[in-house]
Formats: sequence, structure tokens, C-alpha cells
Amino acid sequence: MQLTVQPPAVGPEAILGRQAARESAARTYARSLPIVPVRARGMTVEGADGRRYLDCLSGAGALALGHNHPVVLQAIRQVLDSGAPLHILDLATPVKDEFTTELFASLPPEFARDARIQFCGPAGTDAVEAALKLVRTATGRSGLLAFTGAYHGMTAGALAAGGDTAARAGLGGTVQQPVRLPFPFDYRCPFGVGGEEGARISARWAASLLADPQGGVEQPAGMIVEPVQGEGGVIPAPDAWLREMRRITGVHGIPLIVDEVQTGVGRTGAFWAVQHSGVIPDVMVVSKAVGGSLPLAAIVYRSELDVWAPGAHAGTFRGNQLAMAAGTATLRFVRKERLAERAAVLGERMLARLRALRCLLPAMGDVRGRGLMLGVELVDPRADADRLGARPAAPVLAAAVREEALRRGLIVELGGRHDSVVRLLPPLTMTDEQSEAVLERFGEAVHAASAAHREPLAESGDRKPAGARPSQEPSENAAGGAW
Repeated sequence: MQLTVQPPAVGPEAILGRQAARESAARTYARSLPIVPVRARGMTVEGADGRRYLDCLSGAGALALGHNHPVVLQAIRQVLDSGAPLHILDLATPVKDEFTTELFASLPPEFARDARIQFCGPAGTDAVEAALKLVRTATGRSGLLAFTGAYHGMTAGALAAGGDTAARAGLGGTVQQPVRLPFPFDYRCPFGVGGEEGARISARWAASLLADPQGGVEQPAGMIVEPVQGEGGVIPAPDAWLREMRRITGVHGIPLIVDEVQTGVGRTGAFWAVQHSGVIPDVMVVSKAVGGSLPLAAIVYRSELDVWAPGAHAGTFRGNQLAMAAGTATLRFVRKERLAERAAVLGERMLARLRALRCLLPAMGDVRGRGLMLGVELVDPRADADRLGARPAAPVLAAAVREEALRRGLIVELGGRHDSVVRLLPPLTMTDEQSEAVLERFGEAVHAASAAHREPLAESGDRKPAGARPSQEPSENAAGGAW
């Protein structure tokens, strides 16, 4: 008797069911976005059920040009058709040389002139680990300065540098915890003053802590900072404050590491977010968009820090030729088509529209961002505001907004201190028409979620996203200023 193995059902419900049965409890996006993508182009994703969505997640910011952009596909096909090796460890190849040349051409000239690059494992968190190892090796010191609200990845060293205590809980005492400094935050200023004064106090705190011989802080190996906190709630670092961090670290001989994993390649309206402030870092961490949708991560740093012995930092998958080709095509297209400038203009327009919408929807507590890296913090409009006008965060409402957005064909995700910030990370190729559709669907989602919600909006609850299946689809920048 011959047994016939039946192929598994391929319907979306069956696929989602098998995923839930087989995959780890640590899965995240799959919980809150219960869709099965089968085709994608640009900003549009089509599910196995035939529904179409506008993607404002963009692979957590990795898809600068959206899904399957023609220049990226062409670059990948050229490598495949050429017969070039796909796996080369850290050997030199024409593909790698072209990528490095294009990457260095995109950097601030003062930084690129005397820079070195180290290719790392495939994820941004691997590059963060390399950056931490680099500055510790170069300085002979082990401490680290990091910031409240930070997110730098999910490996041990990167988690230790992050601000999420729940995510760090499994580390125990095996990793040295950094000294945590307050990150300036207008809407929920840790000092209760906000604005330029809050940023001044934050900078003064850092300066006095390092200058105080009785402050209890040993000379650290480095400081790591995001020019815009992404997972922390889309919070731009004020330009003047970031320049002050550069001055302070320079005075004390502390290498400044800038995490551009999510902010790089035009996302914030400049090719690299540090260019808004004119800051030249000692180390820059790059990933996500630099791989043109494929896994690629690296650190670029000043040559005087390059004191590693051969093999001091290695990794099998640091020579991804397809990612380097896709990355070259992406970097070049963003530069030639001036997509960073486009992101700045379109981002300001969307910020203005969202702020106007906030006047009509009191559950929208704050609207912030830079370029096409936008965040809307959902709050409980029934609660009293603090002295800065901030009401309690409403994570339950934010989850409902995300679900209502998905029902309307809009993919968004949450972030922030309480998972109450809806984050918008559309591709830089988004059209004016698509931006209007995003704003319309988002406004409808906030209105519907606010009207339907009757339970307490500000309760913290279970931080795991709920993610019900969608129904049928209906047809001021805080980063500027001077001291």
C-alpha cells in the first residue's frame, strides 16, 4: 500500500494557523498584522486573500524604495546572471568595491576622507555589537553612555544599551549595564519643562556627570545615540543638543557612536540624520536600507580607531553580494533622484496635516518626526494633562487604531515607551496620492477606534499585540534650533 502525502492547504487561514502552531512565541509583527503577503510592489502589498494594503511599515524602515523596486531587482539579476560568487566572506570583489565606493560617496566628506569600514553580520544589532567592541578595543575602557528610550537591537550588548528594561530582563548580570542619560523629549520631558530648556538641562546633566570627580562614572569607552529614536517613539534629537553631545564627548575623549540603522539613506530628509546637525561622529552604524531590502550591516569609523588585530571581529555572512548590489542600486537611486529632499518636503506636509487632524481628534496627543519617519502618540483624552499638556499614554487605543487601520488597508506598527505611538515609515518613493490615502485611512482609523473604545484607554495591559483578522476593505519638527 502506497501512502500519498497530501500537500498542505495554501489558504491564508491555514498558513496563519500553521505559523501560530510552529513558530516561536517571540514572533511579533505576525501577531499584530495577521496577513499573508504574496505580492508586493512599491508601497502596495497584496495578501493571499486578494486584499491590498498601503505599507507604512516598509520592513521596519528597511525598504527605502519600497517593495521590489525595478533598480533593485535589476541589480540582483545582474549579479545572478554574471556567475559571480554569492558568498565571499570578506574577500574583495567588484560588487563589494562598488558598494563601498557608493556608500562613502554618500557620507559627509569630512567623515569619509579618513574612514574605515567593517562589514558585520547581517543585522543592525550585529553592527552595534561591532561598534561597542571597536571603541572598547580602541580606548581600553569598558563603560558606555546610552540614553533613555534607546533601541539598538536584540543581541546582548545592544539590548544592554537599549532603554527597555523588560527586554533586558533575560540578560541577568552577564552584561555590563551602561550609564543611562536622559534623552530630550518635548512631549514628556523628564524635567517637566520641555522645549529648548529641557534639552539644555539634559546636556548639562551629561556634562556635569562626566566632569564631576565624585559623580561615580568611570571614563566610558563610548557614547551611543540615535539621531531620531525610532522604537522609542519617533523622537528627534534636537540639533543643538546633538552638537553639544559631540562637544562633550570630544572634550572627554569619548568616541561618539551614531546609530543610523533606521534613520539613514534619506529617511529623515537628509541622506544621514546627523547631517541635519552637522555632527561628525566617530563611528556610524548602518544597516536596514543600505542593503536595498536584503540583509547587510556595517560600521564606518575614523581610522585612528582601527586598532583591531586581524580576525578580531569576523562573521561568516558579512560578504552578501546580492545585498551589496541591491544596496549600491538603492544608495545611487536615492542620491540621483534626490529622494532625501523629497522625504523632507513630503514629511513636513504630512506633519502639518496630522497636526491639523489632531485638533479634531483629541486622542491624538502628539505628532512628531522628521522626514518620512513620523509618529503619532495616542492618549486618553478623558484624563487630565500634565504641566506640558501631555495626557496618559493609551496603548489599548493605539492597538485598536492599528487594527482599524489594517481593516482599511493600511499597515502601521506601534512603538514608544508604552506602545502607544503609531509609527509611519513609508517608502521614500511614496506618491502624493498615496500620502493622501495614508492620511485619510489613518484619520478614519483613529476616529473609529476612539468611538468604539469604552474600556480604560490608559491601562498598560498585556504588551503583546492582539491583531484580529481584518474585515472587508472599504473601497513641527522639534529637531532644529540653536543654543
